[in-house]
Amino acid sequence: MTVVSSLYAARVADGTLNADPAQEAVLPEFERIRTAVMTPVKRGFFRKAPPPPKGLYLWGGVGRGKSMLMDMFVDTLGDVPSRRVHFHAFMQEIHAGMHEARQNGIEDALKPVVGEVVKSVRVLAFDEMQITDITDAMIVGRLFEALFDAGVVVITTSNRIPDDLYKNGLNRQLFLPFIQLIKEKMVTWEMVSPTDYRQNRLEGSQVYFSPIGPEARAEMNAIWTDLTGGAAEPLILRVKGRDVTLPAFRNGIARASFYDLCGKMLGPGDYLAVAEAVKVLMLDDIPTLSRNNFNEAKRFVTLIDALYEAQVRLICSAAAQPEMLYLEGEGTFEFERTASRLREMQDKDWGQ
Repeated sequence: MTVVSSLYAARVADGTLNADPAQEAVLPEFERIRTAVMTPVKRGFFRKAPPPPKGLYLWGGVGRGKSMLMDMFVDTLGDVPSRRVHFHAFMQEIHAGMHEARQNGIEDALKPVVGEVVKSVRVLAFDEMQITDITDAMIVGRLFEALFDAGVVVITTSNRIPDDLYKNGLNRQLFLPFIQLIKEKMVTWEMVSPTDYRQNRLEGSQVYFSPIGPEARAEMNAIWTDLTGGAAEPLILRVKGRDVTLPAFRNGIARASFYDLCGKMLGPGDYLAVAEAVKVLMLDDIPTLSRNNFNEAKRFVTLIDALYEAQVRLICSAAAQPEMLYLEGEGTFEFERTASRLREMQDKDWGQ
C-alpha cells in the first residue's frame, strides 16, 4: 500500500474518515505526484533533468472531500518545499507584489513576483480555484506558465470543470489559452460522490441561535471547530479593484460578524463575490434592525438574497428570531421576504 493510501486507510480505521470509493479512486494520482517530487533528481553533464510530473486539477461538487484529500497529500510531503493556500489569498498576494514592483519602477511587474514564489516551493496546493475578477483572469495565464516553466507542481481543488472557469467573463477569449494550459500541464479529475460530507456534519443541527449572548457564541464556536478544526486564515476577495475581507476562512467555510459584512460600504457585487467564494457562512451577532441602522439593514437584505440564490449554507446568531428582527422603520414590509428566506435556510435539506 502506498503512503497516501496508507494514511487514508489509517484515518478510516480510526474513525476520522468514512471510506468513500470516489475519494479512494483519486489517491493514486496524489501518490504519482508524491513519488515524483520525493525522488531525488539525478543530474549529469549529458543528462537533462526529467520533466516535472503533471499536476492535478480536482473538481466536483461541494463537500465531497477534495480539500481534505489535498491537505492529507500535503501532510505526506515531508521536507519537500510546499505550500497550501486558498487561491483567492494567493492571487491577492500576487497583486500586492505587482503593485510594489510597479512602485519601484519595474515594467514587467509579474516577473519578480513569480520569481520569489518559485524560489521557495516545489509544490503549490491551491484550494477553491475560481476566477471571477478580470484582473485575475488577465494575469493567471502568464503566472501559471511561469510556475510550470520553473518546475513547480500545481494541485488545485475547484467546484468547476476547467472549461467553466471565468465563464461569461469580460474578454474571456483572452483567458481561453489558460484553460488549455491547465489541460496540458495537469490531470483533470472529477470526483463524483453522492455524499456531501459538509452537509452531513450539519444534518439535524441547529443553525440559527437567538438571542445573542454567551450561549449562542459557545454554540457557534463549537460548530466552527467541528467544521474546520479551528484553523483559519483571512480570505480577501478582490471585487472591482477593492478588497472584501472575510476574517476567518477554511475549506469553503467562512466566519464573519454582522458588522464585517453589513456595517461597511459593501454592495451587491461584493455580496455576490462572497456567495461565489463560500459554501458555508457563519455570521455572528445580527442585531435588531430599525430606522437607526437602515443602511445596515438594506445591506443585510442584499447579503441574504445573494446567499439564498447561491444556496450557501447560513449559520448565524441573532438578537431575535427572523420575524422579530425588523419591526419598525422603513423597509419592514420588504424584510418579510428576508425573514421567510432565513426560515427556509434553516431547513436541514437547504443547499442540497
